[in-house]
Amino acid sequence: MAKRSRRKPMAEINVVPYIDVTLVLLIIFMITAPLIQSGVDVDLPQADAKDISLEDLPSPVIITVTKEGLFYIDLGNGEDDDAPVSATEVLHLTKAVRLNKPATQVYIRGDKEVEYGKIVTIMAALKEAKVPNVGLMTENF
Repeated sequence: MAKRSRRKPMAEINVVPYIDVTLVLLIIFMITAPLIQSGVDVDLPQADAKDISLEDLPSPVIITVTKEGLFYIDLGNGEDDDAPVSATEVLHLTKAVRLNKPATQVYIRGDKEVEYGKIVTIMAALKEAKVPNVGLMTENF
C-alpha cells in the first residue's frame, strides 16, 4: 500500500488578495480625485510661523448662490439647512459665526450662470460683516 503523505501547514501569508484590493482602491482614488472641489490656486506670501494643524481650524462657512439667484448658507456645524436665506441673513449669520470663531474662513460657491450682481451683493454683505478674506470655489477640469 502506498503511504499517504500529509501536507505540512503553510506558514506564508497569501498577499495576492491584498494587492487586488489595493489596486482597486488606487483606481477609485485616481478617478474621484479630480472631482473634489477646491479653491482658487494662488501664490501665498511666506512668513516665519509654525504650522497649524487642520484640527485647530474651524469648519468654513460656505455660501452657495444658485443660478436662480437664491442664497444658501452652510455654517459648518454639520446641520444641513435647505432653506434659502436673504443677503441680510447671510450678513447676520456670518457675523455671529466669526464673532465666536474669528479664524473661520468664508467661501462663496456660485453657479456659473448666476448674475454677477448676486455675487457682488453677497460680497458686500460679507464686507459689512467684517470678513477680511473671501474664497471663491471652483471646479478643476
